[in-house]
Amino acid sequence: MADIFHEVDEEVRRERLQKLWERYSIHIIVLAVLIVAGIGGWRGYEWWLNKQAAAAGAKFEAAITLSDAGKHAEAEAALTKLAADGAPSGYRTLARFRAAAELVSVKPAEAAKAYDALASDSSLSTTLQDLATVRAAQLRVDTMSFTDMQLKLAPLTADDRAFRHTARELLALSAWRAHDYTAARKYIGMITGDLSAPPLMRVRAETLAALIAAQGKS
Repeated sequence: MADIFHEVDEEVRRERLQKLWERYSIHIIVLAVLIVAGIGGWRGYEWWLNKQAAAAGAKFEAAITLSDAGKHAEAEAALTKLAADGAPSGYRTLARFRAAAELVSVKPAEAAKAYDALASDSSLSTTLQDLATVRAAQLRVDTMSFTDMQLKLAPLTADDRAFRHTARELLALSAWRAHDYTAARKYIGMITGDLSAPPLMRVRAETLAALIAAQGKS
């Protein structure tokens, strides 16, 4: 008797499934097609991204080869072109930084402007913007006023900024050049009082502090 009820239940389930299939089969088929197409599209997109990255990597390596050969103008041109040609964002940013670096020895003023452009690019991370700001300041430390250096670098001296040590050292040097010895000692103290500061930088800061003291500056 139980077998009869079991067979009846099975038949009812089959009829229900049949009705559901007849009602929703087109939707199920469309969904399956969309899933397959989506997976295929994603795989195609991944292939295209990998192809773009490989091409950009080859161009970047070629530019570095030019730089290593002393052909800095050609290297800078190749890197600038790579950054402008819609390379993947990582290579584009890397190319922009390296192009600015290629200008340092031959056109430092243009290099500083290139770093300024990177520093003001809000699409970059704070760390990369800070790096660009510091690099521009290093190129201008002998020419920019202490006031302008403070405007650029003071925010970077905070304890949570990646390039705080370099920013503090540049400000100490700039203050010393401007004969603002109070400010110079302030930034020297920020370096020597920070145990995470690089040892050589701490030595340079202590040397500058000794020089100021030997000069009898108040």
